[in-house]
Amino acid sequence: MKKVPELLAPAGDMQALHSAVHFGADAVYLAGTRFGMRSAPSNFTLEELREAVRFAHENGVRVYLTCNTLPRNGELAELEAYLPQAASCGIDAFIATDLGTLRMLKRTAPQVEVHISTQAGVTNYETANVFYDMGARRIIPAREISLAEVAQIRQKIPDDMDIECFVHGAMCVSFSGRCLLSNYLTNRDSNRGECAQPCRWTYRLVEERRPGEYYPIGEDEDGSYILNARDMCMIRHIPELVAAGVTSFKIEGRAKSNYYVSVVVNAYRCAIDGYLRDPSPEYMPEQWILDEVYKVSHREYCTGFFFGHPKDNAEIFYPNIYRRYYENVAEVLSWDGKFLYLRQRNKFCVGDEVEILDKGKPPVKVRVESLVNADGESVDSVPHPMMLFRMPVDFPVVPGAIVRRATDTLRDI
Repeated sequence: MKKVPELLAPAGDMQALHSAVHFGADAVYLAGTRFGMRSAPSNFTLEELREAVRFAHENGVRVYLTCNTLPRNGELAELEAYLPQAASCGIDAFIATDLGTLRMLKRTAPQVEVHISTQAGVTNYETANVFYDMGARRIIPAREISLAEVAQIRQKIPDDMDIECFVHGAMCVSFSGRCLLSNYLTNRDSNRGECAQPCRWTYRLVEERRPGEYYPIGEDEDGSYILNARDMCMIRHIPELVAAGVTSFKIEGRAKSNYYVSVVVNAYRCAIDGYLRDPSPEYMPEQWILDEVYKVSHREYCTGFFFGHPKDNAEIFYPNIYRRYYENVAEVLSWDGKFLYLRQRNKFCVGDEVEILDKGKPPVKVRVESLVNADGESVDSVPHPMMLFRMPVDFPVVPGAIVRRATDTLRDI
């Protein structure tokens, strides 16, 4: 290893940022209120960005700001004014797609590194070297290339150019996210952060003179999902990623909950640290770590294009349902040696079995023996969102840990 792999986590808002930092991310990526490829999260105003950078840097975590949309003529003046303002917040790098944005960054914020977004579609070392010559110091290759091709790029680019790859999360049906389905069907520009995800919709065939008579397009009686991709999961393949020269392991999910960020970041942190303790090609994370990625909302997992054509294992032939078998029920505020002090996220009751997930440790199962509200009253349940309460726990738990409960539900989004 020439470089220890960086764990890069999504931060759609301040809460997710705190979760990513607490559970061990080396860096986070986030967006301002404009020019980022995810408009659904709340994102960060300049004031919030400044506070986010302060908090992250105090904890030794880097901050990368996405400016990876494809701006139109009418946005360029605003973008040029925004970039130095964002740079003044102390961010460690910009993530860009557009060549004009890259040139503008080198002109207006030359002190800040530039990383090239996966949406730029870098599929070969010649393109990577062109971006290097233009001032970029990291590429996020197209998701459609194999791990062997990533390794070839690594061999043909300068040592001080990083390669960042998505290793976990949702995948897009279109080449490196360059899609027009949303634009066409909903007038929401998928290349400007407003994708409506029509690839996840259910499609049937109708003959124009027989309205209301719908016919399935193959697959099954519930319809066709020919555009619907599985989620990526590479937690079993840390050695292969390192051997290929991937220097940053990126988790997708700026629109995900802070619970999702907490669990997935913790799992990959433990997996990477385990590999660093035993850096062998045969390394496999402990079973509890592998189990963690199934305790968040997810579609079926696959490895994308990394190990060949994904046709056989990356398409979903059922409705757009996320599987979720656990829910976050509380956030740990403190422990006084006898009681955990908590903030409620979802209702749970005396008698429930819950799991406490602390950073870097396997989850611990606990039977809820009693609950006490903020007024000191014993209660049978904690039904109110964000209510403060305590429950007895006889082992130390640090602030920021999460309490969750198993559930049988599926979530359709």
